[in-house]
Amino acid sequence: MKVGTSSSYKEKVSPRQSMTALRMKKRAIGWLFIILSIVGITLFYFYPMIQAFLLSLQSGMGANLEYIGFDNYARLFNDPAFLKALSNTMIYLLVQVPVMILLALIFSVLLNDPTLKFRGFFRTAIFLPAVTSLVAYAVVFKYLFNPDGLVNELLLQLNIISQPLNWISDPLLAKITIILAITWRWTGYNMIFYLSALQNVDKSIYEAARIDGASAVQQFFYLTIPLLKPIILFTSIVSTIGTLQLFDEVMNITGGGPGDATVTISMYIYNLSFEYTPDFGYAATVSYVVLLLVVLFSLLQFKVAGDDSK
Repeated sequence: MKVGTSSSYKEKVSPRQSMTALRMKKRAIGWLFIILSIVGITLFYFYPMIQAFLLSLQSGMGANLEYIGFDNYARLFNDPAFLKALSNTMIYLLVQVPVMILLALIFSVLLNDPTLKFRGFFRTAIFLPAVTSLVAYAVVFKYLFNPDGLVNELLLQLNIISQPLNWISDPLLAKITIILAITWRWTGYNMIFYLSALQNVDKSIYEAARIDGASAVQQFFYLTIPLLKPIILFTSIVSTIGTLQLFDEVMNITGGGPGDATVTISMYIYNLSFEYTPDFGYAATVSYVVLLLVVLFSLLQFKVAGDDSK
C-alpha cells in the first residue's frame, strides 16, 4: 500500500509543476537578497540620516538635549568660523578639482600613445599615490614643505626664491600646499578611468581626424573630451564629493592653520564634536550642509554636462 501511494504521488507531480516550484524558489531567494539589501541600506544609511536631521533640531550636551527647531540652521549664517570653513572648502573645490581633472585627461592621452616607451612604468608611477596611506603621504608633504624641506631647497638652488618660504604657516601658501597634496594623490586615480575609456575608442576616429588636418590640441578638445564626457561627469561628481568631505590632508599637514586659514567643513564638524565644547546638534546641522552641497553640485554638473539619461 505504501509503495503504491508513493508511486501514485510521483505520477501526479508534472514537469510543469516542478519547473514552477523551482522558479518560485529562485524568485524567493532573489527577493531575500533584495530585502536584505533594503534593510541594510535603511539601517546604515537612511536611519542615520534621519537621526542626524532630528539631532540638528536640538541643542545641548550628552543626554541633556532640548528641541530648538531650526535655530541651528539660522546660526549658520552668523557663524564666522563656519563661513570661513565653507569659503576654504569652495576654494579647494573650484581650484583643485578642475586642475586635477585636466591633468588626468592629459596624462591619459599621453599614456594611451602606443609609441610611448615604458608606458606600464609611467602608469604605475602616476597611479601609485592613490594607494598610498592618507596619513603617510600627508606627513611626507608636511616635511617636504617645511622651511628647511626639500621644496625650498630645490627652489633656492634654482634661484626661484631668495629665502625659504613658510609653506605651512602662511595662509595662502598653506592652501596651495593642500591643493598640491590632493592633486598629487588623486590625479592618477582619475587618470585610470580616462585611460580605460580611451583604450575602447576606435583608433580610426583619430586617424580620420589626422587625415583631415586636425592637430593634437584640436583632437583633444573636439574628440577626446566629447568621447569621455560620461566618464568626466562621473569623476567630477566623485571628486566634488571627496573635496567637500576633505579632512585627512588638512588635519595632518596644517592642522587647519595658520589660525583657521585652511579649515574645511569636515574639520569644523570634527572640532564642534570633539575639540570645542561638544555641540552635536550644531555639528549635525553643518553635516547637512555638506549633504546639500553634494546634491547641489551633482545636479549642477549633470546640467552643465547636458546629461539626458534621466
